[in-house]
Amino acid sequence: VRIPLPVSNILWEHCIRLANRTLVEGYANVKKCSNEGRALMQLDFQQFLMKLEKLTDIRPIPDKEFVETYIKAYYLTENDMESWIKEHREYSTKQLTNLVNICLGTYINKKARQKLLATIDDTDRPKR
Repeated sequence: VRIPLPVSNILWEHCIRLANRTLVEGYANVKKCSNEGRALMQLDFQQFLMKLEKLTDIRPIPDKEFVETYIKAYYLTENDMESWIKEHREYSTKQLTNLVNICLGTYINKKARQKLLATIDDTDRPKR
């Protein structure tokens, strides 16, 4: 059965968006992340994008920035993380909490971590 191009593009867009959201959810489930692991996340995503660009003509790639921004957040410092959390409400509480616990967990003290987790909780409250 032939699928009209506009319908095919809509299907591709939804599949790509779902795949990108699933990648972020997968990154949010990691238990440990080294610098090499972070670099591999970026490399894997770039490979994924290259393959997508060969498969489809959809440009820009839906939710590309969503994934890239999340991966880049792994490199933030404690001071930058608080403002980043406030600015990026598109991520779930679980995804943000993982960033704090995994990225900064070994580099910051318990009080600073609790402050960031409180920021996440405060940011999440208006959604409820």
